[in-house]
Amino acid sequence: MTYAPADSAFAAHLSSLLPEGVLCPVEPRYLEEPRGRYQGTAGLLAKPSRVEEVSLLLREANAAGVAVVPYGGGTGLVGGQVLPEGPAPLILSLERMNRIRGVYPQENALIAEAGAILADVQSAAEGAERLFPLSLASEGTAQIGGNLATNAGGVNVLRYGNARDLCLGLEAVLPSGEIWHGLSRLRKDNTGYDLRNLLIGAEGTLGVITAAALKLAPLPAQQGTALFVVPSPEAAIALLAMARNLLGDGVSAFELIHRQGLEFLTEHLPELRQPFERRPEWSVLIDLGLPPGPGPEEGLTELFERALESDLALDGVIAQSEGQRQALWNLREHIPEGNRRVGAISSHDISVPISEIPAFIQRGAEVIARIGEGDMRINCFGHLGDGNLHYNVFPAKGRGREDYDGLRSVVKVAVHDLVAEFDGSFSAEHGVGRMKVEDLEIYGDPMKLSAMHAIKQALDPKGIMNPGAVFRLSSSDK
Repeated sequence: MTYAPADSAFAAHLSSLLPEGVLCPVEPRYLEEPRGRYQGTAGLLAKPSRVEEVSLLLREANAAGVAVVPYGGGTGLVGGQVLPEGPAPLILSLERMNRIRGVYPQENALIAEAGAILADVQSAAEGAERLFPLSLASEGTAQIGGNLATNAGGVNVLRYGNARDLCLGLEAVLPSGEIWHGLSRLRKDNTGYDLRNLLIGAEGTLGVITAAALKLAPLPAQQGTALFVVPSPEAAIALLAMARNLLGDGVSAFELIHRQGLEFLTEHLPELRQPFERRPEWSVLIDLGLPPGPGPEEGLTELFERALESDLALDGVIAQSEGQRQALWNLREHIPEGNRRVGAISSHDISVPISEIPAFIQRGAEVIARIGEGDMRINCFGHLGDGNLHYNVFPAKGRGREDYDGLRSVVKVAVHDLVAEFDGSFSAEHGVGRMKVEDLEIYGDPMKLSAMHAIKQALDPKGIMNPGAVFRLSSSDK
């Protein structure tokens, strides 16, 4: 496929069909992504306010052979929101489609347009005394359409699941311009292929999500948080099992924290209060959401006492107020910022079977030590409860990541090879985007890849939707 540019002639054609205000100048932020690894190509920016306008835009782009790049909040970390090569695309932002169309507390459901900010969806649910449990560090910027397109994860997956698990139905526009009116609030609808789950996680390569029916949950009557020092990752996993046996589905999050991340915070964000004077090698942050009844402090205290007796915990802090709870979460949520200020040589969003995590961590340290002759630092942290680790490798203290430019790809390949040995995934929650296309080709199951290509060809035969994301661009496409 040779793409036509979204040039002035194409803009003039669209202007004759669309209301004023839909087409806009391309601002620099639409050509950037957070890690600075890709710079987008400036083309034409469209900000539709209605699904019918999205339909028209895709229909005309498909007819003209113009590439379309869906743009949400721009918070994705694998380059899926920018097109760095080829003819200038049509950038499609749904930021004006940001309405909450309906809240149904008795059904535990909410309908939001794709451009709605995640934090606003959470607030709308809370206003109806309900919880929308998807929670991310970028929730003040990320849009629900992008969350679904990438099947976002976050800290509450242990209890509530990924974005996919929180969606009942979709409204979406296919590359042809056809509108799928699939905004069902039904829990049961066994009528053939599930187009909803096909579009969720497709990263804008099969169509554009314009609205979603989302699952809500009861607001927890009580919340509690504790930070326990554990002797090892093995102990952390045993503690997770103990916590779930004792507290059941009350365990909302279970986060593994390594000493290296806390030391980065000490170096670069010293104003953040840390509860332990001596940085523990390993610790876990536990969050509870409970119904009315015994308080979370009681449950966490009993868990801590049992963990001490079983040598699964060495020390701990249990939040006694909402302020203390927020302070503990503030520590965890600033670890990525500490990482950013240090500057990673190579960052990895991986998952392995939970029981294999201790062996993976040990093998990983050995592999990285051999590559860097022992001078690279590892910050391994993340969502232990669902097996998702952020395994990031950093320069030795006093050195910069530019000193390791020649090792970046070596480190990435070594980590992803090790993940494959453990039957894990090289992309647990961030998606494939453009950054991990080669990884998908190397580690993906051949039958799955063949089926994915067939689905892409069936729904998007001209290949206009987010070209270069998930699937490699051929030389003739550029």
